[in-house]
Amino acid sequence: MNWIALIFAGLFEMSGVLMINKWHKEKTITALTLLVVGFGISFLLLSYALKTLPMGTAYAIWTGIGTAGGTLLGMIFYGESRNRKRLVFIGLILGSAVGLKLIS
Repeated sequence: MNWIALIFAGLFEMSGVLMINKWHKEKTITALTLLVVGFGISFLLLSYALKTLPMGTAYAIWTGIGTAGGTLLGMIFYGESRNRKRLVFIGLILGSAVGLKLIS
């Protein structure tokens, strides 16, 4: 259950990052609310996952999901570069997260 909470924590971190960009572009109360809610839920789920998972592993996976996901969302929604090298390194981040799960 803690691994599922950790994955969802990473997904909510992605939504928070996406809302940071939206907030900078629009300055709406909706964007600000979604930003705070996204990061708030992310931290709550990370806190729950840390009750049984090693801190280093959990943090690495949480930030890996957030980093890779934020980059991919930037490519999809904001037209950021889709350079093949960027995609390779995103794959390395995700592969590292999976590797940490397999050895934990």
